Amino acid sequence: VGVSLSATGPAASLGIPEKNTFALLPSTLGGEKVKWVVLDDAADSSNSVKNARKLISEDKIDVLVGSSTVPTSLALVEVANETKTPQLALAPVVPAPDKRAWVFVMPQSNAVMASAIVEHMQASGIKAIGFIGYNDPFGEGYYKEILALTEKAGIKIVANERYNRTDTSVTAQALKLMSANPEAVLIVGSGTPAALPQTTLFDRGYKGRIYQSHGAGNRDFIRVGGKSVEGTVLPVGPMLVHEQLPDNHPVKKVAGEYVSTYEAAHGPDSRSTFGGHAYDAYLVIARAVPEALKKAKPGTPEFRAAMRDAIENVKELVATNGVYSMSTSDHGGLDFRARVIVRIEGGNWKMVK
Repeated sequence: VGVSLSATGPAASLGIPEKNTFALLPSTLGGEKVKWVVLDDAADSSNSVKNARKLISEDKIDVLVGSSTVPTSLALVEVANETKTPQLALAPVVPAPDKRAWVFVMPQSNAVMASAIVEHMQASGIKAIGFIGYNDPFGEGYYKEILALTEKAGIKIVANERYNRTDTSVTAQALKLMSANPEAVLIVGSGTPAALPQTTLFDRGYKGRIYQSHGAGNRDFIRVGGKSVEGTVLPVGPMLVHEQLPDNHPVKKVAGEYVSTYEAAHGPDSRSTFGGHAYDAYLVIARAVPEALKKAKPGTPEFRAAMRDAIENVKELVATNGVYSMSTSDHGGLDFRARVIVRIEGGNWKMVK
């Protein structure tokens, strides 16, 4: 299994827990030895492509996993389709219809998570919001989902701003947001860069509610944001708050086992949404391998095709962040069981829905 992720660079807070998770995985799958080859792309799409080509041509991988961000994952989509290698993306990509056949997506879709945000806004009586998101496919894709959902809900987007993952200042964007006087602001970023707009708004005295996307679901975001992120509302996978889930929630046991293993290796409260996505990719691969082995031997085009077919037929697989049921028309496979709404209180996540 070849893995390209962002262990350094602006998305390191996503890639590091993913890399740590792969180091915890077993050395056999379906009775066969497995080698996890993990490379760093530093959140650079050209690096992710180089990594993928090396993994396929030199390491002869059967499955490609990655990457940590939407742009780098989309770069891998091209290689996966060209080489007919099944890809498990660790970011919420939406491949073009003609590029979808070989690509499966581990994170919750933007539609699933954005709908939770808009439902919370409706319940809170919010009628006007500002938006600031990454100036890349993640930010653009999330905005399209939010725009459609807010229009149906009777909520107006009164400001629409963008920023880059590597920006060190968003003062101009924050001032434009505040001048529009929104009741709430939705920030769409990931990891530590998601904190920059919020700390800026806080420092400028903004008093409205702040929403974040599920990209902010890691401890580093809270650490960097400090007191400015207190009260933030965001949708996350249930793994982050597995202790707060009702006993009958389907993921409670699997999520708890993963968190216990990860935090035993990396310390208390080191869990991360993104490490969970990596572990879920492992669970999907582990489910698919025995079926693929019935049809072909690893290291062959036939086995890669068999793995693709087996992943597409995964049904009701309980993982850390939801329950996967793939199909020919759904290569994400997660439903509303894959989300909860939390509020950041006292430097921690508290489930509110």
